[in-house]
Amino acid sequence: MTSDTKNKGNNRDEKYMFRCIQLGKSALGTAAPNPMVGCVIVHNDTIIGEGYTSPYGGPHAEANAIASVQDTSLLSEATLYVTLEPCAHFGKTPPCADLILKHTIPEVVIGLQDPHEKVAGNGVRKLRDAGCRVTTGVLEQECRQLHKRFLTFHEQKRPFIILKWAESGDGFMAPESKHRTQNREPFWITNRLSRQLVHKWRSEEQAILAGTNTVVRDNPKLNTREWHGKSPIRVVLDKDLRIRRDSNVYDGSGKTIVITEVRGQKEQPKTCYEVITFTKKLGKQICEILFKHQLQSVIVEGGAQTLSTFIEEDLWDEARIFTGNVFLHKGLRAPEITGSVSRSLLIEGNRLNLITHG
Repeated sequence: MTSDTKNKGNNRDEKYMFRCIQLGKSALGTAAPNPMVGCVIVHNDTIIGEGYTSPYGGPHAEANAIASVQDTSLLSEATLYVTLEPCAHFGKTPPCADLILKHTIPEVVIGLQDPHEKVAGNGVRKLRDAGCRVTTGVLEQECRQLHKRFLTFHEQKRPFIILKWAESGDGFMAPESKHRTQNREPFWITNRLSRQLVHKWRSEEQAILAGTNTVVRDNPKLNTREWHGKSPIRVVLDKDLRIRRDSNVYDGSGKTIVITEVRGQKEQPKTCYEVITFTKKLGKQICEILFKHQLQSVIVEGGAQTLSTFIEEDLWDEARIFTGNVFLHKGLRAPEITGSVSRSLLIEGNRLNLITHG
């Protein structure tokens, strides 16, 4: 086996790396805090093995791909493609670089080197030192997009932040208070299919965040109900602990992190308290808490004041904005945001704009 230099991918390499990216997407919502890696093994221009990262604690993509190969004698003549540098350290599972060398796979093509301090080039180095031919940087930008949550967490030391809200056709998030019912329930601007899509998104992210007024007024569950998948960890802002204990966020169905200024609160089952100073940069402090709890992604679902906090501090990566086909004329104004509309689509009369930062 011989060593190789960086960034010498070709059209064949890109074809198989694209397949790796497709596979990696299957791990969305289950792999975290591990990255959602995809891997294929190719022999004589034929895929003989595929895999992606198992739910956290299970095998990595490389191990799953190798395990799927029926004739393992072919591995010594194969090329392994993977979206992220194979790990070289022991975690929940043994190092993938060691597994690759154990099966004498002579060539490895990598989309992106891993910024994690325990990897950070060690996987590539171990493979090359053993004589494996290694190519890096194939479809690197596409692999960065796949691993955006993992990369944001490790490179910027904060979660990947998704802002989400619904507004009326004339730019309001909710009607005036006098037009709301006395019941603690949401005011719906979007239709059933749009709301189902939101629950799909919840199943894909690690945390969901809402402000005090939203929880007090709407009593949301902030969980995943209209889509199959796990519920995110609930994060609520409650400076003075105004949220009632009989609210849905305290129902014990999942973990809730309460961010407050009130000290000395006793931890409850599935509820923990984090104390900050609300007069200082709120978004930055929230990010520090989420990073401490190892949460790589968060959906900020409101309300307007909380969303504006992240916008004003320039702490966001994507915005997902629904526009309903209702007009309120007065009420709570939706935030204003600038960015690039990466996609726009209609969902039975609701317009959804997906906006990326910068």
